Amino acid sequence: MKVKISSAAETDIGDGYFFYEKQSTGFGNHFLDTLYSDIDSLKYSGGIHQMVFGYHRLLS
Repeated sequence: MKVKISSAAETDIGDGYFFYEKQSTGFGNHFLDTLYSDIDSLKYSGGIHQMVFGYHRLLS
């Protein structure tokens, strides 16, 4: 699966980084590492989940 990050999402990611970095030094990097790890996992698992209202969803 090809994942495309919109410019609005890029802005939100940057805002999230600065929000967490203000909480404590290093939290911003942890936020980015976790987020990009989740995005990378979409390459392998994206599209395999049940469709709900037209979207693939992993529901517990």
